[in-house]
Amino acid sequence: MAHFSGEDEVVMQTMLRQLFQSVKEKITGAPSLECAEEILLHLEETDENFHNYEFVKYLRQHIYNTLGSMIEEEMEKWMSNQNQDEESGYDTVVQHVTKRTQESKEYKEMMHSLKNIMMVVVESMINKFEEDEVRSQESQKKIQKEKSNSYCTDNCSDSDSSFNQSYKFCQGKLQLILDQLEPGQPKEVRYEALQMLCSAPPSDVLNCENWTTLCEKLTMSLSDPDPVFSDRILKFYAQTFTLSPLHMTKEIYTSLAKYLKLYFLSRENHIPTLSTGIDISNPNVICLLKKVRLLNEYQKEAPSFWIRHPEKYMEEIVENTLSLLSVKHDQGHLVSQKILDPIYFFALVDTKAVWFKKWMHAYYSRTAVLRLLEKKYKSLITTAVQQCVQYFELCEAMQIDEILGHSKHCDLVSLTDLVVLFTQLIYYSPSCPKMTSAAHLDNYSPASMVTEVLQILCDQKECAVECLYNNTVVEALLQPIHNLMKGTKTAPNCSETALIHIADILARIASIEEGLTLLLYGENMNSSGEKSSTGAHIIAQFSKKLLDEDISIFSGSEMLPVVKGAFISVCRQIYGTCEGLQVLIPYSLHESIAKAWKKTSLQSERTPTPVKCLESVSSVSQESQNLMAWEENLLDDLLNFAATPKGLLFLQRTGAINECLTFMFNRYAKKLQISRHKKFGYGVLVTQVSSTAAGAVALQSSGFINALITELWANLECGRDDVRVTHPRSTPVDPIDRSCQKCFLGLVNLLPYPAVYELVGNRELPNKAEYSLREVPTCVIDIIDRLILLNSEAKIRSLFNYEQSHIFGLRLLGVVCCDLDTLLLLEAQYQVSEVLLNAQEENILENSESHRDFIIDGLSVERNHVLVRINLIGGPMERILPPRVLQKGDDPYPWPMFSSYPLPNCYLSEVTKNADLKQDNDLGKLLLCFKMSDKQTEWIENCRKQFCKMMKAKPDIISGSALPELLEKFVLHLSESPSECYFPSVEYTATDANVKNESLSSVQQLGIKMTVRYGKFLNLLKDSAENDLTLVLKHCERFLKQQQVPIKSSLLCLQGSYAGHDWFVSSLFMIMCGDKEKTFRFLHQFSRLLTSAFLWLPRLHISRYLPADTIESGIHPIYFCSTHYIEMLLKVEVPLVFSAFHMSGFAPSQICLQWITQCFWNYLDWIEICHYIATCVFLGPDYQVYICIAIFKHLQQDILQHTQTQDLQVFLKEEALHGFRVSDYFEYMEILEQNYRPVVLRDMRNVRVQST
Repeated sequence: MAHFSGEDEVVMQTMLRQLFQSVKEKITGAPSLECAEEILLHLEETDENFHNYEFVKYLRQHIYNTLGSMIEEEMEKWMSNQNQDEESGYDTVVQHVTKRTQESKEYKEMMHSLKNIMMVVVESMINKFEEDEVRSQESQKKIQKEKSNSYCTDNCSDSDSSFNQSYKFCQGKLQLILDQLEPGQPKEVRYEALQMLCSAPPSDVLNCENWTTLCEKLTMSLSDPDPVFSDRILKFYAQTFTLSPLHMTKEIYTSLAKYLKLYFLSRENHIPTLSTGIDISNPNVICLLKKVRLLNEYQKEAPSFWIRHPEKYMEEIVENTLSLLSVKHDQGHLVSQKILDPIYFFALVDTKAVWFKKWMHAYYSRTAVLRLLEKKYKSLITTAVQQCVQYFELCEAMQIDEILGHSKHCDLVSLTDLVVLFTQLIYYSPSCPKMTSAAHLDNYSPASMVTEVLQILCDQKECAVECLYNNTVVEALLQPIHNLMKGTKTAPNCSETALIHIADILARIASIEEGLTLLLYGENMNSSGEKSSTGAHIIAQFSKKLLDEDISIFSGSEMLPVVKGAFISVCRQIYGTCEGLQVLIPYSLHESIAKAWKKTSLQSERTPTPVKCLESVSSVSQESQNLMAWEENLLDDLLNFAATPKGLLFLQRTGAINECLTFMFNRYAKKLQISRHKKFGYGVLVTQVSSTAAGAVALQSSGFINALITELWANLECGRDDVRVTHPRSTPVDPIDRSCQKCFLGLVNLLPYPAVYELVGNRELPNKAEYSLREVPTCVIDIIDRLILLNSEAKIRSLFNYEQSHIFGLRLLGVVCCDLDTLLLLEAQYQVSEVLLNAQEENILENSESHRDFIIDGLSVERNHVLVRINLIGGPMERILPPRVLQKGDDPYPWPMFSSYPLPNCYLSEVTKNADLKQDNDLGKLLLCFKMSDKQTEWIENCRKQFCKMMKAKPDIISGSALPELLEKFVLHLSESPSECYFPSVEYTATDANVKNESLSSVQQLGIKMTVRYGKFLNLLKDSAENDLTLVLKHCERFLKQQQVPIKSSLLCLQGSYAGHDWFVSSLFMIMCGDKEKTFRFLHQFSRLLTSAFLWLPRLHISRYLPADTIESGIHPIYFCSTHYIEMLLKVEVPLVFSAFHMSGFAPSQICLQWITQCFWNYLDWIEICHYIATCVFLGPDYQVYICIAIFKHLQQDILQHTQTQDLQVFLKEEALHGFRVSDYFEYMEILEQNYRPVVLRDMRNVRVQST
């Protein structure tokens, strides 16, 4: 650039004019200057003639002259440094070299020089714009004529100028190079010609007329015995691949591929055989591998840009590749004489065929590859299968007929056959030598590579269904395991590593619904084969034997714990589902895992203290780490039993629930995934665990509840300290800020009644005189004290965000008090209603002595809603709840507020209040239809049929004052039938005088008042009903106490009588219209029936009829039996709802437990509650399960909608079941009975001797 002359400036201006003329239309059509700049910046992508512009050619030549040598040096340095490492991609090399070049001194000087020149040229063009515009056409013609002379003259006067160096590669020079490349020319001449070719812009070379001849010449020269000459040709090829667009590089690729094809087909070339192997020190082999490597590098990069070009370019590359790979030599009779085909060399440079994965990734290229394979190159697939078969034959030394048929018939092999072959390869592949590095073992051992293929199939559901989910594949996977358990010899090389690979495949199969079903029941779910032969049974048996160390073949192996862990992981996928747990119950895996954990825990405690010796420290430390990892693995396995209600019962029986939840919390605190194959987080597990008393206590002791409340307080009160001053948080628009929503839902999940009773029962509020601003709540009691019951100025002053925090607490109170037992407990202990009423009283503005107005704000509206909700009982048509939001208009809140009871009448439903139940006569006619039969069984069946008929035709008839007579008569005859009685008869002789002085819990007393208030609202009870219901409950407590066993437990719920209110007895008392004698007589008879165990919760409270370990767990059969089957059936019958629960981190069992415990009070209208009780009494306790399934089916759209809005648990707990009628789903429930009764009812009957 130092010799930039006037003529150089003219030439530069001419080149720029040519460029601008060519893009004139694009630029003038641009709407703005910025758009014009964008067009120029992206010209290479949009203009196919871009590389033919003289200015572009000049720039390319100038950059090459200035920086070319430096770029080559950097590339050589990079490639030499990477020889020992993993092969680097094209992008990595370019990024590295580009970065080094841009940081270099030469680059900066070049850019500075170019900038100065362009400023001079552009300024000159601007000054002469008008003159140039007039003469532009004439000048253009003149320049075009003189181009060949001016640019190609070697002896021009200013040939020393860099501007006059040849940046147009003319035909004469190319012909000269062609002549100099002839094999007869001296070595130096050929080297110089090749160097000149490498120095020229590749686009100029490829656009020359003699390119075809040059290509042929280069292809011939690739066979030159001189390695230096051959390397320089490869360098030209590599440079072309790097710098040229696809339509140019395609020519080079085609040339190289065709050369390699001819090379392998030529008999003159000494290609290694299988017996001799590949000697990588041989110069010829090195040269061949370099050519294959270069072709492979382009294969891997081509998919990243070929979609931007016409399909024919891609198809030509694919065609040439497959043509090369399909080259086969005439094989000798012996395998050892086999000449290695091209595919062997590609396997050396790209062991895992990364290029093929990339080609098959996108539909665009995958379609072309598959089409060509099917039409022209099917032999490639056949060869691949034959290669696997031959490898297997060598490994197994047996006839392949036993697996696939003879290898000659590989054209007829199915996908299933291939998968079976892959499975066999995992088992029978020889073990790698001990000195082989772990990384190499993992990446390139045959078993690992086959496993990787099967994993890919497993992870693609459609492929897995087509290829893997059938009995043949599962049997092939499990056959050696089956043989191991029988004690027969499996395979000479069946190693621990092979078993680990197989376990991983099985775990992936079990993680998908279709795969799990296959493992549980086989392909034909109705097959008459033995249940123990299905995959799940074999896996469970093998896992149990491994845990119990009942298999001696691997005893003492260092890999044994890993094998155990891998197969227990498969079992975990199975017993983590309700249906899977049912199948695996007979194997008592929870006991075996717990036993192994206790043993490992003891070993971990006995690990010796390391001494000073370095080797000793290392070995002891490694042993300690292995023990710790195995112990955590076993705890994780136990924890996953908590995914289902019945599994949680088994977990509590092991006595390891505290350790499991501590382990879970540690993972949660570290933000680790719950499990490799789990799709969702910890929500469902926490919800299941908190539904039981022992689970809630374990969550508290683990620190989980403390952490959740601390996180809540940080979001609610503290904010982010680092931005609080400079960037204050915006005022939240929603009642609960989005930052607190997750914590809110977490607390809702954590606080069903069993948890509330254990965490809050018999505990007083702190009610301190003063609270420090730094004092952070750590438990549920603190949340109630600081956020819900703000009954002092000290509590209010301790909050930074008083209104927002108190609304949060009131919202939480509104949700948890939807559980009536929780409401009664909080009312009994903390007088919640009184605190809220006092707060409303303080919110009154006294305008005059006779007129007082409530101040309407967020808090008073929220309190009003909560007060109505907790003091008014009724279903969707029986009570009216005020909204929590203000309305538009002159009267934003028309609902009356109050600060004392009773509630305003506007919250009572007029329809229900004035309803006149006049169905007694019709029901009496129904009773007459039930004629006594000599055979009591026939009479019972007849009653049930008539009941079903009436529920479908006239459900409203089954209500009113005659309903008690119907229930009494039916239960009386059931209790007199030995086949219908489940519990033995218990004599009870106590009178009212005997129980009069006994006391009921404060929760029961408040429940009585609530029941009488609801009964009077429905016109079913009178004022005197309170005393009568009290006597009935006292008789029930004494009667049930006769059948209870004393138990010592730290759980509050097991210390004394049933912890909640008896909602079933209260419901029955209302059905009997307040008749205490009829109520207790019915209960005495009803207590003998199986249905009583599931409708009447106190019936089995610490009952002697339950196994001791079930009693100690504190879990009611409704949870581990009824709700377990609700979840199991829900997954099959309403799968979208089941998935919605899991996505929301909520469990169906928790809300169902709440519904059933309080007999659907506040969720159904009274007549539907009667239908629920009558249906279960007449048709059996399993209808409790079917009714819940019907409810979820009814709510499906609402559940899916609230899953989207992320408030599913709040919706289910707060909202009544609008529009649901038991009779509307009777036919559906009859279908459920036909499909599931044998299983559900059998398990319900087994609660007394629950199998573990």
